[in-house]
Amino acid sequence: MLRFDADLELEPAGDHRWHTRVSSAWDIGTNPNGGYVQAMCLQAIGRELPHPHPLTATSHFLRPLASDHDADIVVETVRRGSTVSTGTASIVQDGKERVRTMATFTDLGAQRGRTLQRVYPPSWPGPEDCLRREEGTEAPFRFIEQFDIRIVPELAQTSATEIGGWIRFADGRDPDLLSMPLFADGFPPTVMSLNVLGWVPTLELTVHFRSIPAPGWLQGHFETEVVRDGLFEEDGTIWDAEGLVVAKSRQMAKILS
Repeated sequence: MLRFDADLELEPAGDHRWHTRVSSAWDIGTNPNGGYVQAMCLQAIGRELPHPHPLTATSHFLRPLASDHDADIVVETVRRGSTVSTGTASIVQDGKERVRTMATFTDLGAQRGRTLQRVYPPSWPGPEDCLRREEGTEAPFRFIEQFDIRIVPELAQTSATEIGGWIRFADGRDPDLLSMPLFADGFPPTVMSLNVLGWVPTLELTVHFRSIPAPGWLQGHFETEVVRDGLFEEDGTIWDAEGLVVAKSRQMAKILS
């Protein structure tokens, strides 16, 4: 079993309750990445709703989760509809709620209607011509070890608050809908040009799931328009190998002193 799948495994723990182990493989410093945490919630919600695919999810990070510790995920079904269903998940650790997620699920394969895409993959150099971590060098966080990330040179050296490039799992796992929060929160923060180093904790993360991704590289572009009082929003778009938008994201994060 590949790493991401293994770290999302759940065990039944009673009515609408699932038991899991929070993996440290997705840590940034000593805290698990917010996209991984949202994926944990979606895995649990998806076990209890009749529709197979997440359509939209919003997570609020109330308290830090402890990695390499057990946790319970409590699921509530809010509504079961004919085309969409909605549920919530709360991650509880040491008796305290740490994260709360609300998500709506659907069947993306059954969706029909008007279609329009006006945002296309940027004309960036291919992955082989972008910046990557050199083999043999130590990753700054365990989280980085799980990915093959290639940053566009012009965005790595810009003074603008944006970042972008190519990304895929290091172990060859193909992208899917459940991994979209992880990729949406997987690039370096957009505020790096402000000399922000280290952990930038996510307070809230919303992901819209637009299409089932094709196998292969993903392209991601993320930008920030407002930084105020140490808080900033980050808007992102992810395209699959066929050039389709597969996810849109927005998060609110905090710059630590």
